[in-house]
Amino acid sequence: MSTSTAPAIPFSLLDLAPVCEGSSPAEAFANSLDLARHAEALGYRRFWLAEHHNMPGIASAATAVLIGHIAGGTRNIRVGAGGVMLPNHAPLQVAEQFGTLASLYPGRIDLGLGRAPGTDQPTVQALRRYYAGADAFPSDVMELLRYFEPAQPGQPVQAVPGAGIEVPVWILGSSLFGAQLAAALGLPYAFASHFAPAAMTEALALYHRDFKPSRRLRAPYAMLALNVVAAETRAEARRLFTTQQQSFARLRRGAPGLIPPPVDDIEAYWTPQEKASVEQSLACSVVGDARDVREGIAAFAARHRPDELILTANIFDHQARRHSFALAAEAFAAA
Repeated sequence: MSTSTAPAIPFSLLDLAPVCEGSSPAEAFANSLDLARHAEALGYRRFWLAEHHNMPGIASAATAVLIGHIAGGTRNIRVGAGGVMLPNHAPLQVAEQFGTLASLYPGRIDLGLGRAPGTDQPTVQALRRYYAGADAFPSDVMELLRYFEPAQPGQPVQAVPGAGIEVPVWILGSSLFGAQLAAALGLPYAFASHFAPAAMTEALALYHRDFKPSRRLRAPYAMLALNVVAAETRAEARRLFTTQQQSFARLRRGAPGLIPPPVDDIEAYWTPQEKASVEQSLACSVVGDARDVREGIAAFAARHRPDELILTANIFDHQARRHSFALAAEAFAAA
C-alpha cells in the first residue's frame, strides 16, 4: 500500500443541509451551523451550500438565507453558494442578495453559479422563471457580473447593495459547457465530480487550455468535489457510505426522500443496474479509515491536480459526519 501523504492544497466543505429520517429542517439547519463551526476550527477554507428544490432530504432551497445564517454564526470561514441555480432567478435579485451578504460579511462570501434548475419540470414552473436553454445562461452570468461593477452615471438599473462590491463569482459545471464559459470569462471553475465525474478530465483540460485572464482572475483556478467518508474502521466507513448509495438509488427510482440510515447489506437494497449507475456517479469517492482517506485524497489530487478540493459527505448521524470531516482535515494537516 502506498505511503503517500495528502496534498498541501486548500480544502473546503460542501453541505446540503440534509434532513434525515426522524429529523426536521430546523434540526438540519442547526446541524449545518454546528458543522460550519467545526469546519472553521479544523481549517476548512470554505463552507458552501447548494440550491435544490422539491427535495425532502435537502433543506438548502433558500440558499442565500441559509448562507447568511451560517456566516452570522461563524467568524472567518468563507461561506457561499455551490451553487445558486441561475435559471431559477433574475440576475438582479441574485446580485442584490449576494451584495447584501457581502456587505454584512465582507471578504467572506462566494457566489457559485450553475445552469441547471436543480429540480424537476413542475417545480421549475412553480418557481415562475422559465429556462430558455443553455444559450441563456452565459448572458445571465454576464448581466449579473455587470451588477457588481461600480455604478455608472445614468445607469438605469443598479444592484443596491451590490454595485462596486467584490463578490467572487465561480462557474459550476458537470460538463464541458461550464468549463468553456469559465475559461472565456476568466472565472474560477468548480466541477461536480462528486456526482457526475464522467467529463471531469476533459473539462479541466479545456478550462486550462482556453482560460483568458480577466480583472477577476489572472490565472485559471479549478476546484474539484470529492465524496469522503471516514471512520475508525473501513467496515464502519463503508456502512456509513450506504446512506449516500441509497439516496442515489432512490433518485434513480424517481422517489427521493429523507436521508436514510445506513444499512448492513447494500447489495440487498439495490438491483445490479442501480448499483452500476450509482457506482458510476459516485466514482470520485474516498471511503475508509484514516490511512485510506489520507492516501485516497492524495492519489486523487496527484492524478487530477486541482487548485482546491471541496469535500462532501452524506452521512446519517451528525456526530459521525463531524468525525469524518475531522479525519479528512487530519489528512491535509499531514501534508
